[in-house]
Amino acid sequence: MKHWIERIADELNEMDVEKHVIASGTSISGSIHIGNSCDVFIANAIGKALRELGNDAETIWIADDHDPLRKVPFPLPESYDQYLGMPYSMIPCPEGCCKNFVEHFEKPLFKVLDAYGIEITPKSGFEMYKDGSYLESIRISLEKHNEIKAIFDQYRREPLADHWLPYNPICEKCGRVNTTEAYDFDGDIVKYRCECGHDGEMDIKSGNGKLTWRVEWAARWKIFGTTCEPFGKDHAAAGGSYDVSSVISEEIFDYPAPYPVPYEWITLDGEAMSKSHGVFFTPEQWLEIGPAESLNYYLFRSKPMKSKDFSPKMPWLDFMDTFDKVERVFYGEEEAPSEKEGRKFKSIYKNAQIKADAPLPFRPPFRFLVNAYQIVGEKDLEKIFAILKKNSQLTKSFKDKDFCDLTELELAQYEERVDNVIAWLDKYAPKFVKFQVQYDSIPKLPLPDDQIAFLKDLADLMEEREFSSAEELHDAMYEVLESHGLKPQKAFQAIYKMILGQKQGPRAASFLLSLDKDFVVKRLRQEA
Repeated sequence: MKHWIERIADELNEMDVEKHVIASGTSISGSIHIGNSCDVFIANAIGKALRELGNDAETIWIADDHDPLRKVPFPLPESYDQYLGMPYSMIPCPEGCCKNFVEHFEKPLFKVLDAYGIEITPKSGFEMYKDGSYLESIRISLEKHNEIKAIFDQYRREPLADHWLPYNPICEKCGRVNTTEAYDFDGDIVKYRCECGHDGEMDIKSGNGKLTWRVEWAARWKIFGTTCEPFGKDHAAAGGSYDVSSVISEEIFDYPAPYPVPYEWITLDGEAMSKSHGVFFTPEQWLEIGPAESLNYYLFRSKPMKSKDFSPKMPWLDFMDTFDKVERVFYGEEEAPSEKEGRKFKSIYKNAQIKADAPLPFRPPFRFLVNAYQIVGEKDLEKIFAILKKNSQLTKSFKDKDFCDLTELELAQYEERVDNVIAWLDKYAPKFVKFQVQYDSIPKLPLPDDQIAFLKDLADLMEEREFSSAEELHDAMYEVLESHGLKPQKAFQAIYKMILGQKQGPRAASFLLSLDKDFVVKRLRQEA
């Protein structure tokens, strides 16, 4: 059972090329999020798969930083609308912390590349125009503008103007690039007019202009020798960018279009990600609540064109349950539901791994840690470990270990997971998931007599017996509550009121076993 990344690598492996170049690109129009950075993650994974097959493969990332600003991104002030239409590369840094707008929004991505094991060669569209990389392509495009126009017109309802040229100078008066129209050229000199009223000339060698997008895309395929490129589904629409650029690439630049890997957008809580509206979630934010492998798993567990909705809120716990299970199956810590599922899990996780042949990581169940951390009430790794062990939450390779037996790497992984849990509770957890054990004083919440009697009998039960599992205590608790004619909801509410000062909490049996026995007995009797 081969993963879709491996199948793509197999097909690319059949191509007769000396070197594979897998290209990715991102428009630097604001924060780079898990939606528009899919290019990078998919391209990196394909490059790794190709190298495993013995190919010479390089993954490149092109910052489309010479494109015009079309909307002011969140959280920039409205005053930034003065830069609308200007290339990102010529807009100042919004906080004065970087050399410009582009570096400000690139930096968070570059900061986490190592964490995700991403090996890319970064390129800048702006620098490519400035250093002459595009120069030959611009000259060819201007000379063959009528042929390019004919290609465009095949996909348009209305034909382009007779004087149309596939190039947009940056207006020397207003600094905008999306308001100019090139209408004639003589050698390297392009004549243009701008909506601001300026009529001027520009030397293409200056780099103060750019090819129209679909021509630029085709041009850089040849410049880099691109053999494969992932891109968003908007470019893959019939008659869209990929279709048009493919024809231009072959007919104008005499270069075969690269292997396409289109992918579906990722929505955030059902809403389309938008840099201008502040609806996005970044790879950096992901690392605050989950390991790097889990983002790879999220992106690679289904085919790229399958719809994906992400939520860092309550659905995150379900996602982490699934990720944890797949990881345990991969390392043989747990049996898969079926042989077929086992092969599937292992195939996905293999492609999600940051480092091949990495040892089994120590990552206790995320969902259980949410409760364990809150029960302890502080980041005390040893106390939390004791709760994990007491509740049989350690997998077979760790169940006989004590806290002091953890290696330096395992301890670091464990601490990272606890930090992830703390961040999730702080930033995304719903209110009903949160609780605080009232160790210092008995909550002043009234209880009816039948609940008080139930708690006293439960205290006697826990004082007299030792329970080896939450399931065993759960069954015994039901015998007690039934003897008092109490419904489970009312009985558990009494427990939560006495210990948490609220009507709800984590699973009662596991919760009580996780607490100090003497404390539980005294609190249920309302003695301390």
